[in-house]
Amino acid sequence: MADIFKDLDLINKSASFFMERSKVIQGNIANANTPFYKPVDITFQQILANQTKIKTTDHRHINPENKDEIKFVKVESGYLTGYDQNKVIVEEEMAKLAESSIMYKTAVEIMKKEMAKLKYAISGK
Repeated sequence: MADIFKDLDLINKSASFFMERSKVIQGNIANANTPFYKPVDITFQQILANQTKIKTTDHRHINPENKDEIKFVKVESGYLTGYDQNKVIVEEEMAKLAESSIMYKTAVEIMKKEMAKLKYAISGK
């Protein structure tokens, strides 16, 4: 029974990731004029690597713990721009924000489709 909602849970986690990333990027844009500010980002690849389950085919394999909670890791970029040594490039941050927004909206649409399929299956039509 839990397998029915497994995909929805994964989609929900990815949507929450992109929502959190949007908040971080908006903070970068808000601090674009703050001297010595270093922009931060959250990488999806790190979170995906932490969340993937590894199948053990031999008893000697290491069985890593798969944590249900997602921990976001903020990564700083390492280049300087401007006279005040602020590292925020607004154009890049806006592009990241657009990408994150599109991915969030896509995850929500997929979630809606999955819910519609479940509703259809429950109704028995």
